[in-house]
Amino acid sequence: MKVRMSCVGLKNLLQGLSFSVKYYSKHNHLQTTCLSSKIKPKKCHILDCSGSTCTRRTAPPGSILPWRFFSCKEGTKIPSKRKQNTSIITSELLYKNLLKSEQENWNDISARYEAMTKRIKAKLEELHNRYTFNSESPRIKFGENVYFEENGCIFFSKADDEWATNDVLYYTSQKNLKCQNVFMTTFSNQKHTKLVYTEQDARFFVDIYCTKDRRFLTINSNSKTTSEVWLVDCRQPFKLPALVQARTKGVIYHIEHRNDELYILTTYGEPAEYKLMKAPVASSGLENWQLVYALEEKTKLVDLEMFSDHSVMFLKKAGHLYLNVISFVSHSVQSVKLPTWACEFELESHPEHTTSTCYFQLTSPVHPPKCFAYSFKENNLIEQAVQEVPIITNCHTTRLLAKSKDETLVPITVFHNMNSKELHRRPLLVHVYGAYGIDLNMSFKEEKLMLIEEGWILAYCHVRGGGELGLSWHKDGCQHNKLKGLYDLKACIMLLHELGFSQPKYTALAAASAGGVLAGALCNTDPELIKAMVLQAPFVDVLNIMMKTHLPLTTEEQEEWGNPLADEKCMKYIKSYCPYQNIKSQCYPSVFITAYENDQRIPLAGVLRYVQKLRKAALDHASKTNKKVIASFIVPGNCIPNIILDIQANGSHCISSWEDSLNEVARHLAFLNKELEEVCHLQHQTKSCK
Repeated sequence: MKVRMSCVGLKNLLQGLSFSVKYYSKHNHLQTTCLSSKIKPKKCHILDCSGSTCTRRTAPPGSILPWRFFSCKEGTKIPSKRKQNTSIITSELLYKNLLKSEQENWNDISARYEAMTKRIKAKLEELHNRYTFNSESPRIKFGENVYFEENGCIFFSKADDEWATNDVLYYTSQKNLKCQNVFMTTFSNQKHTKLVYTEQDARFFVDIYCTKDRRFLTINSNSKTTSEVWLVDCRQPFKLPALVQARTKGVIYHIEHRNDELYILTTYGEPAEYKLMKAPVASSGLENWQLVYALEEKTKLVDLEMFSDHSVMFLKKAGHLYLNVISFVSHSVQSVKLPTWACEFELESHPEHTTSTCYFQLTSPVHPPKCFAYSFKENNLIEQAVQEVPIITNCHTTRLLAKSKDETLVPITVFHNMNSKELHRRPLLVHVYGAYGIDLNMSFKEEKLMLIEEGWILAYCHVRGGGELGLSWHKDGCQHNKLKGLYDLKACIMLLHELGFSQPKYTALAAASAGGVLAGALCNTDPELIKAMVLQAPFVDVLNIMMKTHLPLTTEEQEEWGNPLADEKCMKYIKSYCPYQNIKSQCYPSVFITAYENDQRIPLAGVLRYVQKLRKAALDHASKTNKKVIASFIVPGNCIPNIILDIQANGSHCISSWEDSLNEVARHLAFLNKELEEVCHLQHQTKSCK
């Protein structure tokens, strides 16, 4: 059971077996899945019904529609006959001109980073080869089926290369970044597809999950704060789904099953953190939920795995990782603190429901995954045999607490080479996110290890708005509390400097997507704290985007940022911290932004506006202070920052795969090394800066 969904690919296909398939993106948005047997990938569109025709009727949110045949034939798009007015045409021309101008600008200046980018790429590829054991797509046998992934499609086939006679598949399809319909397809002689469930509330997204004992498939409709679950009996897959509990505002719940009882992971009740409850399948309403186990406050539930006689909770508390093992036989709870260097769990792809051992891996930004197991029989943690690549021993992990503006203590995780001396003269890279209740990504990355080896300090600021300290930590940093995340970030950086971890002229800030809100806001309020900043697909034009309800995600995002169209106070509050709205004439740090031309989540137009306005403000400040400007580039001793926009024609929002992100990572690090070349030359000589 995933509390915060992530891209899990083949793992989720196995969880669904022939009853469910799901794909997750980083923000709970499902992606269309292709499934085929002995079919070339290009023919996998049989299950992509996003372009299909379907008879619809008006229905309340979360309604179950009658069974009906569903055509998967591709529909024909009819071009719009609406005439464009002059203002629209002018706007499009301005956009195209800005886009062309930025692309030309990048082509002109990219040469200065080529040599360093090449060096960094070579180093990263070396590290990648050293720490990657098997990059081939796995082929996993489950029951009589073999599952594998190729070219973005998941395939399964029988051992005898024939289809099963009564295969039934439930799946979702994505349209405009949303999954709001559930379909059922049969692979018998009478193949057909039917629409089973539809969600009409734009704030809600639909996903599918199969309980660990394979008894029920769950149809889950979730917004950022509320959820609703319907059950499909896997023994009777053609029977209409049954509602577990009607959505109640502010109550999130997920379902597992064991011995004719539903185990419910929910936020219902006080305190407002996750609790494990249970109820009979036949009477699953909220009034029948009984408490099994409640988490302590400021504890983050990362994941929960259900086994036949045990449940394992993977937790984060005060910066450390724990396992809480609940025995349904002895009714006891065993809490196990994991090694102090560990920052993230990576779970076994498909644990057996009846297994006596729970397998998982531990990792950190600078530690490759290491295998561990928990034995239910022995009630102890087992460290697996030594791997080919040992745990890094020369990196020190420090956990700090910074006091924010309102006295709240904000966690920071710091990594640095134990052999480093004069830490106040070392380059520091600060990471921040602080939105959607999502933790900073602290899994292993080759570039993080490379930076540690070259003397950098890495700091992860777990500010409010993220999820590191549980649900209340997120709530205390969203909507009308968003500025608290900014105050937290400032307090973290100031504490790092006070404790001797680098200093402002050697400090850089990194953020992606919604992390760009706090990073961009800090540049407006306290630009003197950092020397450079790298942003990937940043959300920097908050107010304008939240005013445009025609965009795919705006309505859903209101639960995170508020609704400026309906609330004037909300509009003023967003305007008070929005990076674009608060740009002013002052000395800014240098900024490198990677954006994507066809990014539906972060429209490129907003990023273009931000870059143009930021560059103009920096130049205006330089002219007012009579600083010498040569071709808008930095001049030694000047206060004119490099503001660079690298627009990718291809790629997607915050790419996570190693192969696709290698060039972007190398360019970001080359930029940072150039901006901090003074400290690089002083500390690393020719090692890291030539």
